[in-house]
Amino acid sequence: MLKQHRELSMFVRRTIENNEEVGIRPGKTYQSFVAAAGGHRELNFIEKDVRNYITREVRNVLELDDAKEFGKSRAAYEYFGDVISFDTTYNTNR
Repeated sequence: MLKQHRELSMFVRRTIENNEEVGIRPGKTYQSFVAAAGGHRELNFIEKDVRNYITREVRNVLELDDAKEFGKSRAAYEYFGDVISFDTTYNTNR
């Protein structure tokens, strides 16, 4: 299980992305892979790889979407002359 030999297949990546989108915790996602494979030894990745993928790939995509939405809100402000603000950091450290 050396780091250079561990990898996430495309199926695993898509499953992680789908589970993250619906709010399934990374630990539960990993345990589902363990159960499907028949044990930890049958997988070529560890739970930390799942968590790293979520942090590196899935959440970065969400940040890019936030930038696009910001551009839309600026355009709406130009048109309507008013703004609504939401605190997006609410409950993030919970």
